[in-house]
Amino acid sequence: MIDTHAHILAGLDDGAQNMDETKALLELAVKEQITGIIATPHAYHPNFRTDLAALKTQLETTQNYITEQGIHLKLYSGQECRLTEKLPDLLDAGEALTMAESRYVLLELPSSGVPGYTVPIIQQLITRNYVPIIAHAERNQGIIEKPERLNRLLLHGAMAQVTAGSVSGHFGKAIQKTAFDLIEANLIHVYGSDVHSVDTRPFHFNAGLDLLEKKKLHEFVDIFLENNDRILLDENLHVLEPQTVEKGKWWKLFS
Repeated sequence: MIDTHAHILAGLDDGAQNMDETKALLELAVKEQITGIIATPHAYHPNFRTDLAALKTQLETTQNYITEQGIHLKLYSGQECRLTEKLPDLLDAGEALTMAESRYVLLELPSSGVPGYTVPIIQQLITRNYVPIIAHAERNQGIIEKPERLNRLLLHGAMAQVTAGSVSGHFGKAIQKTAFDLIEANLIHVYGSDVHSVDTRPFHFNAGLDLLEKKKLHEFVDIFLENNDRILLDENLHVLEPQTVEKGKWWKLFS
């Protein structure tokens, strides 16, 4: 299984702070039966400095440790790129990283909402043959209030990722409900842990998948895991037609 969102590299952001914490997270990843991790430290976030040289050093150091210890897991490069009007140019210049050197870009929106310039940036990325994947869409306040905002982004070519902890209930019932509503409306395509730490922000990878299975949403488990693999292969993602959530009747995709 591939984890497409992880703050596992030491000392780069609010994830692992040192190599000991990275090692502990790797142990947890093995227990979760994760075989590949796309390392996605924050990039161009107002609270964290983007340092590609340090990222590449930590990626190499961590992969060397994995190899030395005989751990059956592979790391891939990436970043969680904060929405900025400069992002298309930064990607073209190699100053921001795609996911596992694919066309896919993990795109972080401000948690408070969806800025007005989001669609133009998505359009620019698509024009330049990048595919933005909206990180933890279910935790964006604007999308929580009006889920059709996410559908609008998808109509312009974006994809969306859900966080395992949101599905499992780690972030509370309200976010869990939004996560399931978006999943059942076919608005989610990719699954990631967004792991930051052993204690407060663990993987919850299997906990989320198990709950999806328990709720008889087996098809989504298969699609998410397949799409995670497809990112590594730089293949097109499997996409289902968006649906209105009838049982809740709290929003409409099509008016």
